[in-house]
Amino acid sequence: MILLLAAALQAASPAPSTVATVRGADPREARYDLCVRLANSDPAAARAEAVRWATSGGAWFARQCAGLAYTQEGNFPAAAAEFEAAAKAAEAARDRRAANYWAQAGNARLAAGDVPRARAALDTALVAGTLEGFALGEAQLDHARVLVAANEPEAARRDIDLALTHAADDPLAWLLSATLARREGDLVRAKKDIAEALKRAADDASVQLEAGNIAAAARDEAGARTAWTQAARLAPDAPAGRNARAALAQFDAPAAKP
Repeated sequence: MILLLAAALQAASPAPSTVATVRGADPREARYDLCVRLANSDPAAARAEAVRWATSGGAWFARQCAGLAYTQEGNFPAAAAEFEAAAKAAEAARDRRAANYWAQAGNARLAAGDVPRARAALDTALVAGTLEGFALGEAQLDHARVLVAANEPEAARRDIDLALTHAADDPLAWLLSATLARREGDLVRAKKDIAEALKRAADDASVQLEAGNIAAAARDEAGARTAWTQAARLAPDAPAGRNARAALAQFDAPAAKP
């Protein structure tokens, strides 16, 4: 499912605010910041640093840094394992960061296509009750994605609506909401929500693809053509672009003779 994959890949790394909401005066944070920056520029070096640090008191900071490095490399199962280890270590120390790490683990499991384990991790993150603000909204959004994958649309809708109250700046939240509304036949809601996604990410091929899908469902051929053409232009070699071209080809195919 293109929507799930796009969301997973974007959300696999935590937003800065996710960490900031739980930061304290722990002296390990300076080394953690350096490790995170290294994970973004040189993931292999960051993993080596995390291993060294883990043996000398790095605890959950080192394990999370390793998870971020694996995320940068696209090794989502390994990233999830590191985030889960960080979460368990933080829980044992009664550190509030644990819920953030469980949320990151769930996101990485989603990116790896492991829906059951993603659900378990995200349930743990949300039940903790310590996530706040944007971090809470992103966890709710990921939980909604799990429910979509599990074919539980009503429960997914509840989670998406909660996510939109905390993470309204995330275009993927509006994209998922619009997609779910279209699938449920609520084109009024679908049009409203895809418009919000377009305000925030008109240059995202997945958003344009869904805008075309919604326009086509509403029998707006001109709107569908415009959006699908944009999607194909923005990402010609990505799944969204290829799907947009296939959808356009349906319009251009000669009508079957009776």
